Amino acid sequence: MGIFSAIFGHTKLAKPDREKFFSIIGAAFELQGRNDLRLLGKAGIVMNPAESRYFDNLNSELRSLLDISGRSTGTRFEISDDDYGTRWVLLDDSDFEDLVSTIHMIAETVHDRGYGDRLLASVFGIEFNRSDVYIIYNYKSGKFYPFAGAANRERDNALELRLGEALKEMKVPVERQLENWYALWGIPF
Repeated sequence: MGIFSAIFGHTKLAKPDREKFFSIIGAAFELQGRNDLRLLGKAGIVMNPAESRYFDNLNSELRSLLDISGRSTGTRFEISDDDYGTRWVLLDDSDFEDLVSTIHMIAETVHDRGYGDRLLASVFGIEFNRSDVYIIYNYKSGKFYPFAGAANRERDNALELRLGEALKEMKVPVERQLENWYALWGIPF
């Protein structure tokens, strides 16, 4: 890391790690066998768009890619910007493995175009203990963590800790530093 990177906090992200990222598939199958968990069939990838021709054309390029992919997997998608200025690619598919593979394909495409540093997180919706909860993959750390938003923009920390422990037991790389379990409010699914 250079002196300017250290001063300004800029770090170059590595290409998404397939092994770490795909560990969520094995865990999902194991977790699905539990009575307290249900996969919702919804996922998304969120990024910070840049002022560039690529991001101007991102919708069209990703739509073409997702149309082709969706014909074989049945994955439905929507691309939208939220109130926070971030862009979401939202996916809907009852096959969890298709959701994970499609998210990874999107991340690799964005990274290969030179915008990997614009990737923020991938988000997978689940129901855990009768509450909607999210498993988030942070591209900067290359780790997963749970997010359970409760009423009044508060978090259900106990639920997050229980799900985090369950993910660790399934050999999913979980972020160790709890202060890096960032809240991601306004998830659009």
